[in-house]
Parts: sequence; structure tokens; C-alpha cells
Amino acid sequence: MSTPRVAPGTLGDLGPINWLVVKAMSAATGTDNAHIFATLGRSKGLFRGWLHFSSRMMPFGELSRRETEMIIIRVAHQRGCEYELDHHRRLGAKAGIDDAAFADVIEGPDAGWGDRERTLLLAVDELIADRDLSDTTWAAIRRHLTQRQAVAFILLVGQYDSLATTIGVLRVQRDEFGPGR
Repeated sequence: MSTPRVAPGTLGDLGPINWLVVKAMSAATGTDNAHIFATLGRSKGLFRGWLHFSSRMMPFGELSRRETEMIIIRVAHQRGCEYELDHHRRLGAKAGIDDAAFADVIEGPDAGWGDRERTLLLAVDELIADRDLSDTTWAAIRRHLTQRQAVAFILLVGQYDSLATTIGVLRVQRDEFGPGR
């Protein structure tokens, strides 16, 4: 495990507002110190802006919580982001993604999904690989999603792809979860 390039901040590094936000987010995610929040919190007001944007993707996004978690898990898998996988395995379980469904998301679009889920997973893979969607994939997405949902889908994939990059570049360490958390 490599050393973090930016260590998680303390109260003095984050300031009282970000410190309280990090503590609340850590408790909500089941860890004593969610390293991603304590690291990004060092950016002060940018952190709070990012949190607002991020929360509009998840948990207050345009797609169902289950679909949102499927998409995030697939992005994390495609990007090899264990940090995101740790957290979204847990969040996904709360949204109805049991161990078998989690394994199916990791397996991918051909794991026996219905047309809607298969289309979403295929589109995630295409966006991560090509940074674009073919006209065929876009048409498939639009069969299942409204225009508003389609835009939200692209932003969701982009948000978690960007977050995986941030976690990797900053060498954010995986969190520890206590028993029963």
C-alpha cells in the first residue's frame, strides 16, 4: 500500500465546518474516519461544493438507488478502485444489491441482466473505455431513460470515474470498518 500524497486532514487542517462534515459522513459510512472526505476536506469551500454536486448524483439522483449503486460499482470495478468498491458494496447492500447481484455487476452486462440493467452496464463500460457512447448505445439508453435521466446517468458515471482518478492519484488509503458496521 503506497503512502498517501495528501494525508487526511485533522480539525486544524479542515476547519470546524469541514471537520464536522467529515465526522458526520464518516459515521454515515460506518467508519471512524472516511479518508476520502478527510482528504478532500482540505480544499475547504471546494469540498463543500463537491459534496453538494456529489449528493445530487447519489443519494438524491435521478435514477433509482439500486441502479445508481449498480452503476457506481461497475465504474469502480472498471477503474480498479477498491476504495469505491468497499463503500459501495455496503451502500449497494442497503439498496438491494446482495452478494450475488454484486458479483453479477462485477461480471458485467452479460451476467443475465434484463435489457434495462444490461444497457446501463454496457453504457458504463463504453463510457469508461471510449469516453463516449456510440449512437447505438445512446439509442438503447434513451429507450430506458428520459432525457433528464440520460444526462444524469452521464454525470453519474463521470463523477465516479473522476473520483476513482482522484482516489488513485492522491493515494487515498482504504477505510477500516468496525465490526457490525
